[in-house]
Amino acid sequence: VAVGDAVPRQVVDHYENPRNVGSLDRNAKNVGTGLVGAPACGDVMKLQVEVDENGRIVDARFKTFGCGSAIASSSLATEWVKGKTVDEALKIKNTDIAKELCLPPVKLHCSMLAEDAIKAALADYKLKQDPNKEESEKKA
Repeated sequence: VAVGDAVPRQVVDHYENPRNVGSLDRNAKNVGTGLVGAPACGDVMKLQVEVDENGRIVDARFKTFGCGSAIASSSLATEWVKGKTVDEALKIKNTDIAKELCLPPVKLHCSMLAEDAIKAALADYKLKQDPNKEESEKKA
């Protein structure tokens, strides 16, 4: 956001009061970790999900190095994935995050990073559930 531009209220709220900051045990079998970055702008986002035995996300944490919009996007993403099944969480789109936060076009990459972090965390979780699956898929 350029100097003088109005910063959307939702971005300020999530930036000043980020939800679910922190880390989960990345070695736990039911925790998926996604680490994504956008070299062009220097934003780096780590998002983790904890999934219960029924496939429902019971907790989520993030750590983001980046601008207010990146922090707000990851904070909102952790709020949205909690309580969802893995499949439901995979349906969260960057456009929904951007719309909720009223991100300007120049900050859409922040919401894309959040969507990528969700997908990466869930892919890591799924791999931990069946570590042999990836090997057998490579051979097929």
